[in-house]
Amino acid sequence: MPRPLYKLTAVAVKNAPPGKYSDGGGLWLHKREDGGAQWILRVNVHGRRREMGLGSVSEVSLKEAREAAERWRSLVRGGLDPIKERQRQRREAARNLHCLDDIARDAFESRKAELKGDGVAGRWFSPLEIHVLPRLGKVPVVDIDQTDIRDVLAPIWHSKAETARKALNRLAICLKHAAALGLSVDLQATDKARALLGKQRHKPENIPAMPWRDVPIFYASLSDGTVTHLALRLLILTGVRSAPLRFLREEQINGDVWTIPGEAMKGRRGATADFRVPLSDAALEVIEQARRHAREGFLFPSVKKGVISDATMSRLMERAGMAARPHGFRSSLRDWIAEVTEASHDVAETTLGHIIGGAVERAYRRTDFLEQRRALMVRWARHVTGQRGQVIALGKRSRNDA
Repeated sequence: MPRPLYKLTAVAVKNAPPGKYSDGGGLWLHKREDGGAQWILRVNVHGRRREMGLGSVSEVSLKEAREAAERWRSLVRGGLDPIKERQRQRREAARNLHCLDDIARDAFESRKAELKGDGVAGRWFSPLEIHVLPRLGKVPVVDIDQTDIRDVLAPIWHSKAETARKALNRLAICLKHAAALGLSVDLQATDKARALLGKQRHKPENIPAMPWRDVPIFYASLSDGTVTHLALRLLILTGVRSAPLRFLREEQINGDVWTIPGEAMKGRRGATADFRVPLSDAALEVIEQARRHAREGFLFPSVKKGVISDATMSRLMERAGMAARPHGFRSSLRDWIAEVTEASHDVAETTLGHIIGGAVERAYRRTDFLEQRRALMVRWARHVTGQRGQVIALGKRSRNDA
């Protein structure tokens, strides 16, 4: 015979002395000596008695307790353990509460090993941190859809096209990361957002470069021996990209050759071949001066921690009223090579660390033109430091043999 339900009344619940009182159907009121009271549901699951708390009487009314008891009893009738089911629901809810900020930072941490310098420079994360997370960071990642992404990227989709593209790609990675964690996200949200945003009108512009004839004057102004001045001087003298220079370590220098690890070279991800940079006397002198600033093995440390940023060097040129930027000195060097020397295309491109030819051609060509590049960089250093830059021929007789 079924047990009668609804034995208690709201008044009885309020005035009952300490003890245990049945409302029927396994729902019990437990009043303690200390004045507290709670609801308990007793059920039998697979022949085992289970007790689960339904909350404090001060927070859960008699009506709410009866409704909750019925929900859990219905699960029992379906053969489920209500306690385990509640635990599962809580775990699911906790997973679904992961906000985009948490997912993005976790995704970044898991990919640091793939990034240059373990992502210390922040370039992988900055498109998200600057343009996405301020608006979507606190949103549960499972709730993010294509319209959210479109709305947050629309303001920069055309004006900062490359940054917007990177932010969209990083978001796609974050969504995949969330899916790998077991979250129910829309993996097509970024593709849908791209369709909503439309084709970008922005055309990439080349980084402003200083004419090679003006470089000696600027080089001479970098004379105070600070980390930033020395870094810019070595950047100019070697023609390397900013990242390898900023992360230059003492052990990478061997005599008059600087060996940059292959994985630190742009466009050589996964490569095992290192890149050798011949160092002129002027470059070696800059390195010697930089050694007094070295910290934790880095020759160009920042004031607080890590190494100086690319922005540090850019700001120096910006404050001086220049349109040119540090990366542009590679163009200055390339133009000088083309206009002043007769260096071959392969030597000129190798000087800038560019990959030349197809895979088959590279497999047969084993030289990195180190000695020819050394002569070229000596002449570049003479020009940069204010000495006369002579026309030279590399691989053939010079017009003006020095």
